[in-house]
Amino acid sequence: MAVLPVGFGASGGYTIDRSLRFRSSASAYLSRTPASAGNRKTWTWSGWVKRGSLGVYSALFACNNAAGGGDEIGFTNADALQLGTNGGNQIWLVTSQVFRDPSAWYHIVASVDTTQATASNRAKLYVNGVQVTALGTATYPTQNADTTNFNTTSQHLLGGGYVSLDGYMTEVNFIDGQALDPTYFGEYNEDTGVWQPIKYTGTYGTNGFYLNFSDNTSTTTLGYDTSGNGNNWTANNISLTSGVTYDSMTDVPTLTSEDAANYATLNPLDKYSSTIGTSEANLKLISTSGGAYQQIRNTFGMSSGKWYMEWVLVSQGTAGRTGASLVKSNSPLSGAAGSDLYSWVYHATGSAYFNNTTIALSTGALALGDLVMYAFDVDTGSFWMGKNGTWANSGNPTTGANPLYTGLTADAFFFGGWAYNTSDVVAMNFGQRPFAYTPPAGFKSLNTYNLPDSTIEDGSEYFNAVLYTGNGSTQSITGVGFQPDLVWGKGRSFVASHRLWDSVRGATAGLTSNGTNAEFTESGLTSFDTDGFTVGSGANMNSNTNTFVAWNWKANGGGVSNTDGSITSTVSANTTAGFSIVTYTGNGTAGATVGHGLGVSPSMVFIKSRSSSNSWIVTGQSFSGKFLNLDGTQPAYTSSVYSSDYTSTTFSLKGTDAYTNYTSYNYVAYCFADVEGYSKFGSYTGNASADGPFVYTGFRPAFVMFKRTDSTSDWHLYDTSRSTYNVIAAGLYADLSNAENSGQPFDILSNGFKLRVAGGELNTSSATIIYMAFAENPFKNSLAR
Repeated sequence: MAVLPVGFGASGGYTIDRSLRFRSSASAYLSRTPASAGNRKTWTWSGWVKRGSLGVYSALFACNNAAGGGDEIGFTNADALQLGTNGGNQIWLVTSQVFRDPSAWYHIVASVDTTQATASNRAKLYVNGVQVTALGTATYPTQNADTTNFNTTSQHLLGGGYVSLDGYMTEVNFIDGQALDPTYFGEYNEDTGVWQPIKYTGTYGTNGFYLNFSDNTSTTTLGYDTSGNGNNWTANNISLTSGVTYDSMTDVPTLTSEDAANYATLNPLDKYSSTIGTSEANLKLISTSGGAYQQIRNTFGMSSGKWYMEWVLVSQGTAGRTGASLVKSNSPLSGAAGSDLYSWVYHATGSAYFNNTTIALSTGALALGDLVMYAFDVDTGSFWMGKNGTWANSGNPTTGANPLYTGLTADAFFFGGWAYNTSDVVAMNFGQRPFAYTPPAGFKSLNTYNLPDSTIEDGSEYFNAVLYTGNGSTQSITGVGFQPDLVWGKGRSFVASHRLWDSVRGATAGLTSNGTNAEFTESGLTSFDTDGFTVGSGANMNSNTNTFVAWNWKANGGGVSNTDGSITSTVSANTTAGFSIVTYTGNGTAGATVGHGLGVSPSMVFIKSRSSSNSWIVTGQSFSGKFLNLDGTQPAYTSSVYSSDYTSTTFSLKGTDAYTNYTSYNYVAYCFADVEGYSKFGSYTGNASADGPFVYTGFRPAFVMFKRTDSTSDWHLYDTSRSTYNVIAAGLYADLSNAENSGQPFDILSNGFKLRVAGGELNTSSATIIYMAFAENPFKNSLAR
């Protein structure tokens, strides 16, 4: 199919300029009643959707007949995707896969062709280019049946039906008379591997239409069909009045420009409780319960750059108990914003508020309808506040003069909201609708185009998980995408010890994570190959008919000599991916240092004696000064023997013990560093709720490993090769030989992950859990999962 893009942007292809916001609170929708029926056996609907409210029924495309029956494509209140038609020849597809990521866009295609001989080919759902086959309900029509309402002369709706959509839509195509797959509307970006839109260039049929919502001259032109058919739609309860109800947005699924891309919104997954809510496609904070302070963060972390946003005080119960804030990633979500060391706020009573300390503002107290401006320079740690076009206390973000706060460092920052009373309402604008005031020079809207580029656009070039089935003999495992330097393998379908092999120690030199064994030789892995590895007859890597997973990391080959430390080491370092393999021989000298080759301080280090049966020693910045054993369940502990002292060139060995530095013993260390958009090592605190903590990583994870550190627990391993859709649940344990289990569920999201288990080792109330995560894609490029 020829593709004739109308614009090119940072995403490397076809770009989109506008979307339409559907506010369920306003019962917003578009409507059209066809003059004649089209092909009711064969049709395709395609649209790009960004969700607002979650956990509620949300209609994308619907048709209601006069008798009250209806057909609908949309989301259920369990966040499943459904295609349903009423009548004797019913279609009813409901996914068991859930879609509850409000931070990025989904591409959804529904394709119907009832003329197909095979029932399951008569109706299909696709998300982001992939057919959804995880269906909780699957009812197909009889062959050659007409859909009950779609493509009849009954009224059709976009964003409405039995229930209204709260969210955004753009690039909506309806093809009358053809059942098309997603490749007519999208393709994979060759650099990032991410699904992206392309221009549909085929025919539309009688009732076909194309809506891109780009003409916002009036609410009438918003519904213009640009397919050439003239099948125009009528906007209902859509506003183009400037201000908080303006619905023509530059929030789009392509990196079009610094003013048009995927925008920040409030994040309903990252809040204190269910009584602080969002509406109007996550641009309005609404408190539904009084008597306690609580907070919510937005969807974008700011770790560099200059950023501008505006907010409007819509309603408040008690003055000074609601508003927008600047918060650090470790800001507690309970309590008033500004009452701790992690958040800053324009207090409605007329002062800036931080750590229970106030600064009187020349711009004064806030009245309902007042607009507050925030400007934040992350690189200098400077923060300005203003009201109704005037910066407080002679501040000037353009020149850098007179910030209210400066020196704010060492964290990712978020714009957020806070509330106390049931009547507290605040409207946010991160730039997806026109700002009321021109941002200071150099300050940008909070969207993905303006996020810094990651050095790694496609995480699978440096980390990848592959699945295979053993044959009991020898076989080459391909599909890794690179020649791996660390292969960590595990049997899934049976009880089997883990196996770790690396290119510095050499093929056939094995270790196990679930035991203290010294290095051993076996025919588990026999070579590292250009697109994977070869396994021999060893049962733990290749027993016949059993299933396996192998996690693969790319370092830099067989290693070179490194003399940065007092002990000469052999190092294979990939500084781009923040990963190195280090081997060294202990010298029995307390305080010895070992070069790691990363060029930055490592975030986590795993050390194992190759010469003796001793536990793995794990050190990390998220539990600085304490240690863990990879092969055991112990909580983090202190020790005078080991060290967590890191520099950009070395790690230290305090002791002379057999675990890390016994004379003449050989050791291996796997060293990892944070790489923005690719890897993250941190911790979170459990809340014992099925609405568990949200953890921002700045990328869509492909692999996450967890360990509770304040009590005994196993090491939990998850990846998106074994669990290909949410909820992620296929678990393994690094410290156990157990077969794959049902795990402790969580969601992988475009910008992090969200715990979905009430309690357990990953979400016990007040527990501290560390994690290490590696990316599919940086958030800048990610789609919702």
